[in-house]
Amino acid sequence: DSEGGLYVCMNTFLGFGREHIERHYRKTGQCVYLHLKRHVIEKVPGASGGALPKRRNAKLFLDLETNSDLNSEDFEYEDEAKLVIFPDHYEISLPNIEELPALVTIACDALLSAKSPYRKQESDSWEEELQASKHAKTLVQLDNGVRIPPSGWKCSKCDLRENLWLNLTDGSVLCGKWFFDGSGGNGHAMEHYKETGYPLAVKLGTITPDGADVYSFDEEEPVLDPHIAKHLAHFGIDMLQMQVTENGLRDNDIKPRVSEWEVIQEAGVKLKPMYGPGYTGIKNLGNSCYLNAVMQAIFSIPEFQRAYVGNLPRIFDYSPLDPTQDFNTQMAKLGHGLLSGQYSKPPMKSELIEQVMKEEYKPQRNGISPRMFKAFISKGHPEFSSNRQQDAQEFFLHLINLVERNPVGSENPSDVFRFLVEERTQCCQSRKVRYTERVDYIMQLPVAMEAATNKDELIAYELKRREAEAARRPPPELVRAKIPFSACLQAFSEPSNVEDFWSSALQAKSAGVKTSRFASFPEYLVVQIKKFTFGLDWIPKKLDVSIDMPDFLDISHLRARGLQPGEEELPDIAPPIVIPDDPKALDIDESSVMQLAEMGFPLEACRKAVYYTGNLGAEVAFNWIIAHMEEPDFAEPLVVSAFGEVASSGAAALGAVGLDNQPPEEMVAIIISMGFQRNLAIQALKATNNNLERALEWIFSHPDLEEESEPALDTMDMENNANANILADTGSEGPRIKDGPGRYELFGFISHMGTSTMSGHYVCHLKKEGRWVIYNDLRVCASERPPKDLGYIYFYHRIPS
Repeated sequence: DSEGGLYVCMNTFLGFGREHIERHYRKTGQCVYLHLKRHVIEKVPGASGGALPKRRNAKLFLDLETNSDLNSEDFEYEDEAKLVIFPDHYEISLPNIEELPALVTIACDALLSAKSPYRKQESDSWEEELQASKHAKTLVQLDNGVRIPPSGWKCSKCDLRENLWLNLTDGSVLCGKWFFDGSGGNGHAMEHYKETGYPLAVKLGTITPDGADVYSFDEEEPVLDPHIAKHLAHFGIDMLQMQVTENGLRDNDIKPRVSEWEVIQEAGVKLKPMYGPGYTGIKNLGNSCYLNAVMQAIFSIPEFQRAYVGNLPRIFDYSPLDPTQDFNTQMAKLGHGLLSGQYSKPPMKSELIEQVMKEEYKPQRNGISPRMFKAFISKGHPEFSSNRQQDAQEFFLHLINLVERNPVGSENPSDVFRFLVEERTQCCQSRKVRYTERVDYIMQLPVAMEAATNKDELIAYELKRREAEAARRPPPELVRAKIPFSACLQAFSEPSNVEDFWSSALQAKSAGVKTSRFASFPEYLVVQIKKFTFGLDWIPKKLDVSIDMPDFLDISHLRARGLQPGEEELPDIAPPIVIPDDPKALDIDESSVMQLAEMGFPLEACRKAVYYTGNLGAEVAFNWIIAHMEEPDFAEPLVVSAFGEVASSGAAALGAVGLDNQPPEEMVAIIISMGFQRNLAIQALKATNNNLERALEWIFSHPDLEEESEPALDTMDMENNANANILADTGSEGPRIKDGPGRYELFGFISHMGTSTMSGHYVCHLKKEGRWVIYNDLRVCASERPPKDLGYIYFYHRIPS
């Protein structure tokens, strides 16, 4: 509230705006609140040239999110704090040690010194400085002849292919722990340490010339390994090929990469700035250009504009008490900033002339700062919450996941990207086939390097480059591989080998091939060029190629056809089930199992609950038990497929408690202790999937709701709870798709400059009002030479029939 400030209940420590404080008092009877109000002191030139303070109220909504730097020397803050006693609104200015009891004074001081979520995220986003491991200098490495290839890794115990760690003592490749979001592994790397005592491991996929992610099992934290290059070289991994050479230049930082930066950013060309709605820049918060580029592309799509900006009044009306923690509010706020035109205004000519005459020209402060948006959307994510550079494609999928989990109204804007992929898998020995479908949002195109049309030039360039390197001369002018788009499309459609394929026809492992086709075509097709790979020398590299991406694309020939005449399907037989003899093989926390068993639950159900919730503790596992008690296999033993897949039907996601289940009694008790009625507490928890924080927000976003009896609570229309972050009920109809013709037109692309996704810079080009526009963080200009051949992610929209 820009005028009323913030009221904090001194009993529950919940914060409220002016419009909610009276309602909270009436419902709970809590009468003591801390009233916080901030004023911004803007300095204006005085008669003698000095700065005079000009006081104005701080706008807590959009002003703090613009590119105006309120921490600069032009502004100062003045905070005002009072203790307010209801219902008479009696105010006591703070500090006031003489009149207030010591306990109240201590509580007020604690609240005033606490960091707000907005400020806290700024410091939290910076990583703690890692310390060198005590084992790094004296690490013993076994001379066992192990050599690690640059790709194709899998856990040596469970065949998992993600979250893999290389033990730096014996070269074992094993999986990490299971994470709350469903990713991770089975904890075999930790088990290996317990068995052998080998302390250090490096995460595969993070190795760059600048270092790698190293974990010390003994010290139980990420560490630095000053000798990481030597330790990796022991297993045939050379990470120093791209380090500084004797002439002081990096192999990949010389002329070729400079050229890429110049071409993509259209350097050397005078670009005309663009202003107005849809031409607003976004401030780079420090390696956040990946976020800026993706969000510019997202909010150029009408469906996202309608869902968030079109519904802005409704979203704000139903926003929770803490809008910094609501996805839809943050999306609407960001979209409004980009599309309203309020933060993209051209400078007045009179102001420019006056500034030039006084030699005091300062560029117009336009654009928005997505600090609060980034804080929320990256919360809990180990990569996006850091200040490191990230992969724009991974962030796009992360964003779509959040859109799916936070529906706004009846329309889901991410439907425009969703399509079905038909996968045809064939057993090479029996020739029988299996057809399956999966959901996807991105078409990933491989780079067909073998189809380069300028191979002779590439060979000549490589010879000259090596000669120049040997003679320590500057390298020759870059020759970039020219790849036909048709070759990449052909490579996408070709069959690929299936590793570890188990044939149900043979009841054994066999060779298999897989072919992918479109079972449906999306309304908006996102195409990623797979430019990032590993070289044979284990160096992560980017394929510096030029691909003639078409303005008009027709992929109708990739439409799936289903089972064809003469084809015989593979029998629907599952792989054999293996019940582990050793319970530790599943990495189950037996102490949590026993805590649950003492409550009276079946032992096998307790083991499954702990396993499926990733050993996060008895409390989390208890919630899983409550959600799955009615399942027929609730008390059946935990069984695991021979290929590492959980065979039980109870493998639900963490915290997937259905809306029809009775909320945990301890959560109900917490809400009742805040002064709310029991029926209302149960209703709020059911409506928010038993999320305590969201339940409190839900209560205050439904002030006029009548307190009904419990049986009537289950019939509430979910549409009224659209902004309470309820998971969408997909039902049995399957994913919603918007199928249509496979003909598309290019309207945008995101380009990357640099040697890997962990470094460099992203820029977005969008076609608006018939011309191309470049979005380079805060800089928005008309594009003169859009580098469509150097893009990384391309956005196409369907051409109507």
